Formats: sequence, C-alpha cells, structure tokens
Amino acid sequence: MPVSGLPPYDDANIFARILRGEIPAKTVFEDEHALAFHDIAPQAPVHVLVIPKGRYVSVADFATAASAEEIAGFWRAVAKVAKDLGLEAPGYRVLMNMGADGGQEVPHYHVHLFGGRALGRMVARAE
Repeated sequence: MPVSGLPPYDDANIFARILRGEIPAKTVFEDEHALAFHDIAPQAPVHVLVIPKGRYVSVADFATAASAEEIAGFWRAVAKVAKDLGLEAPGYRVLMNMGADGGQEVPHYHVHLFGGRALGRMVARAE
C-alpha cells in the first residue's frame, strides 16, 4: 500500500523491524550509516535495498533532517554496494520512490539498486 512519504516516522514499518533484528534479511553490507540487503521479490537479477539507519520516512525527510555525515555515509554505502556486486562496469540503476504517486510502499527512506542485465527505459515516454 503506498504511503505519503511525510513524517511522522512509523517504528512498526518492516525496515525498522529489520534494523532492530526482529525480521531477518539477507545482508549485503552494513556500517554505521546504512544497511543493504537483497529484496525478497527481486525485479532484476540483482535487486538490493539500501536503507539509512536513521528514522527517515522518505528522500524529502532524509534530505531535510539527516546530518551531512549521514547523507554522505549513505550514498557512499550505495556506491560501495554497487562496486562490490560488480555492477560498475556494466551499469546499474538506483531508484527511490517518494509518496503515493511515486509508488512508495514502505515508510522508511530507501533506494533500490538494480543490475545484472540491461534495464531498458525508466518510464514510458510522455504522450
């Protein structure tokens, strides 16, 4: 179910529960700023989610409320995961959804990292 992408943060969301260790995840990377794990319903041969460890609902919330250190650490984690998975040379896609119209389903900021094949167009051309 799509969410608004605006605060307040819901501590019962699935990614908060993964961060607390209540739900298992197939971890790819973890440091003080981010956790990366395989998506349970992959849309490409490589489909990894990268989430910040802070309580941020969306990219809007993260960009406004996170510290410069958290923002830099998060994006460095995204780049490291892509490199470690061998996606740099062939290429990859990073996607984030914001709010209901953007298709956001979990109210915890996250990016999807896709790769492992040619991904095609991002969205259909506007008519």
